[in-house]
Amino acid sequence: MKTVYETTGTCSKAIALDVDETTGTINEIQFVGGCMGNTSGIAALVRGQKAEDVINRLEGIRCGLKNTSCPDQLAQALRQVMSK
Repeated sequence: MKTVYETTGTCSKAIALDVDETTGTINEIQFVGGCMGNTSGIAALVRGQKAEDVINRLEGIRCGLKNTSCPDQLAQALRQVMSK
């Protein structure tokens, strides 16, 4: 399933996701905005991983004093995709 998740509370503005609906495997992630090196690294690390595993690892990570982060927003986006 391909979708775009609009982030809140982060430098990135959105996350484009492609997750296999049958297996829950992440095919591709692309952040729009944010720290290019960090978001590209996150996208490369999660490619081929199960969405549930990524959610468990990234959910709740904070960026400085913010209540969220790009990894946490990715977890929220994946949670939304997996609930459909």
